[in-house]
Amino acid sequence: MSDEVVDAVRRRFDGRAATYDESAMHRDLAGAVAEFVDVPPGAAVLDVATGTGLVLRALTAQGGVRPLQTAGVDVSPGMVEVARRHLPDATLVVADARRLPFPDASFDLVTCVTGLHLIPDTPVVLAEWARVLRRGGVAVTATFAAFDASRHHREHTGPAPAPYPLRHDEFRTSEGLVEAAAPHGFRLRRSTTWSDGFDTLLVAELALTEA
Repeated sequence: MSDEVVDAVRRRFDGRAATYDESAMHRDLAGAVAEFVDVPPGAAVLDVATGTGLVLRALTAQGGVRPLQTAGVDVSPGMVEVARRHLPDATLVVADARRLPFPDASFDLVTCVTGLHLIPDTPVVLAEWARVLRRGGVAVTATFAAFDASRHHREHTGPAPAPYPLRHDEFRTSEGLVEAAAPHGFRLRRSTTWSDGFDTLLVAELALTEA
């Protein structure tokens, strides 16, 4: 079933790739996450479920220190194609987040915005984040805290192909996120909430504990 879910997500976002950036919610959230993130000097950044690269674009558009290395992965070839047009200097790969195509200890920062609930096998995904992060690295997530899936798909994107994940608020609390992430060496450093008046999201920074 896990691979069937990934295929449904791929088809869903291939169909949305051409118009995804028209969503003010996604653009504004990417900007808010970029403001929340503390990007260290010379950071290497990996954006998981990067989509059209909105988060990487927001990070690199900020003034001050820019990451020396930006990379992103997504299962949707259509979304990655759009991201490549906007981010010619980034390493953007069509890949399954359960099998990240990068060596151990490659990144200082992993971001995943509105994507964690869409990827099956959450423990495997979080273990991959821990694997590719360097010592002292952090992961920043944005997960839905309040979300009416049926209304969202009906009003904004139409019916989703089965077995597309509909439980978008699986990680709606910091406690739930920590419970999932702690076995992989993460602890919650800080969190906040963000809302566009329709959806509310938990934005959290998870620090990888020192071995």
